[in-house]
Amino acid sequence: MGTNERSGAWFEDAWEFREETLYCSLFGDVGPGIYALDTELFTTQFRQASIDPRWVTHGVFESHPTATRRTWVYVSSGLSNAWDADSPNPNDTSGLGCEFILECPSQSQWALVLLRSMVAFQILLAAGRFPGKGPLQTWDRVPLRAPIDGASSALDWLLLAPSSNFGEIQQLPSGQFIFLQFIGITKREAAYARKNGSDTLLQLLRERGAAPVTDPRRQEILHH
Repeated sequence: MGTNERSGAWFEDAWEFREETLYCSLFGDVGPGIYALDTELFTTQFRQASIDPRWVTHGVFESHPTATRRTWVYVSSGLSNAWDADSPNPNDTSGLGCEFILECPSQSQWALVLLRSMVAFQILLAAGRFPGKGPLQTWDRVPLRAPIDGASSALDWLLLAPSSNFGEIQQLPSGQFIFLQFIGITKREAAYARKNGSDTLLQLLRERGAAPVTDPRRQEILHH
């Protein structure tokens, strides 16, 4: 990500289409507005001395349950912005080619906070602020080093998986992206995935009702 100012109506049109048309059709009501990232998130949590002003235009929407979905969905917006493209290419990848989802059984402040942090982390990875590490990808596992809900949850890792409910390639005027979904897992489940494959763990989690929705109250699914 450079620091060039993006100009062109197509860029704004793609951004608007994602938030006002695509997201509304997929998630229903996405709340009163976006919970944008802020400078402090980058400078304090991630100890960055400087930030690109475009980074704080990214954020997370909170979507309450609908007639067809009983869960709360937290979804990012901005990672698929085609900041560095000179012109729209509907057949190419738009921006980083993804947006993040975290799905919960109830309204969860921790989920909003966590997903905003993961968006910031992805931006910094893509910007090369963690040398030797590229952006998060499907099947990656992320250690949180603390309970996912900031309280007493047994879940202290994240698994990044293809979104089962919103899994198709999404089309913007600026290009394409996919939804990647964070699923809370335990340390032992993360070790199991390391040995047997993240896709194998995801299948187990689904069979036992622990995915794709993350319930911080759930117990570990592996037998001791």
